[in-house]
Amino acid sequence: MSRFLLDTHTALWWWTDPAPLGSAALATLTAGQVELYVSVASVWEIAIKTQSGKLTMIENFERDYRGLMRANEFRSLSVTDDHALKAGFLMSGHRDPFDRLIAAQAIIEDMTVITRDRAIAKLGCTVIW
Repeated sequence: MSRFLLDTHTALWWWTDPAPLGSAALATLTAGQVELYVSVASVWEIAIKTQSGKLTMIENFERDYRGLMRANEFRSLSVTDDHALKAGFLMSGHRDPFDRLIAAQAIIEDMTVITRDRAIAKLGCTVIW
């Protein structure tokens, strides 16, 4: 079974307004015969930005997160020390720590990242949109 890792914006748009999602992203998210994962790095990123007021797409993310994951049958992908090491040593000028961690997880776990951010592909992982 194919496994996909949602980038942070992909999860947010799927949960709130799927209109901006690309055709390949939508096809994958609705395919039914795939495993879909959200990294805890994305959960952390959304929590930080929600708490600071920079992100208002989900009014009470802390309360609603687990229900959103269950309702969409998404699996949580924990961060391991191997993920962190890989993220830290990826060769690229891409500095966003959340993107680096998501790319590293995708590489190690042999997943495709669902993202519109082509800079993530430069980190060495496969992406679709």
